[in-house]
Amino acid sequence: MGQRKILLKPGTLWTSVKNQTAHALECGALLSIPTEFEFVEQDGVNFLVRILSNLERKKTAKKKQDKEFNPFLPYEEDLFVADISDTHVCILNKFNVVDYHLLIITRAFEEQQSLLTLEDFAAMWACLADYDGLVFYNSGKIAGASQRHKHLQIVPLPLAPSGTQIPISPLLSSAKFPQVRATIPGLPFLHAFASLDSGCMQPPFTAAAATLEQYQTLLQALDLQASDPYNLLVTREWMLIVPRSHEKFESISVNSLGFAGALLVRNQTEMQILKEQGPMNILKSVGVAIISEL
Repeated sequence: MGQRKILLKPGTLWTSVKNQTAHALECGALLSIPTEFEFVEQDGVNFLVRILSNLERKKTAKKKQDKEFNPFLPYEEDLFVADISDTHVCILNKFNVVDYHLLIITRAFEEQQSLLTLEDFAAMWACLADYDGLVFYNSGKIAGASQRHKHLQIVPLPLAPSGTQIPISPLLSSAKFPQVRATIPGLPFLHAFASLDSGCMQPPFTAAAATLEQYQTLLQALDLQASDPYNLLVTREWMLIVPRSHEKFESISVNSLGFAGALLVRNQTEMQILKEQGPMNILKSVGVAIISEL
């Protein structure tokens, strides 16, 4: 195997993201979906709930695509942000709800439900060094993945103009660290949590090796196999893995961001369902019930 390389120059990503976003909006490559948002509180978490204003442009574009269409091979040049490494590139999310939403994609095709690798985490840390964000991975369709081509996603922090950087942050300080895995008492579904030493201060492959080891430890603690659906969330400070049982609660789809406390509904009818059921109860329903403490 040849020498692994990080191609992204330190200190350049955030400027590239802003410049490419302006270009992609001007040329029509970036089709942002407008939203409104409000907060819905349950169990000590002020959930950020976005309400989509217009999904028609995404529906129209999807109808034109063949079922086997892969938007990442090739990716749209107008969405390209940066070469991260010899295995990964960074592009803008074409149908973004959050500003500066990026996709970290593999150059060669890999299945979205495959396990993350050293190279995946190295690409992630290369980006986080210059982009303070929340990285997430939807492992499989049940976990909210819409494309088969392997990709991590990253959105900037804070997730909303007001409130905490991440809605579930108030619960994290209560995390308990037994020998097998850390748990967060306020989360009523199966999960595993770990604190991270900031990889931003280390070379990406050095940080990636430590993160990969913790990732594998959490998967093992949860008895998750490569084919099992789960959501992964990572910041500069911590990692959270949540196994999944269902893609949706009624008509409300949930991906990794839901477990950060950020949910998305398509209309006021779904908003009413969310308020009546409670956002934490919805997450419990699409996660895996806790049978006993591990």
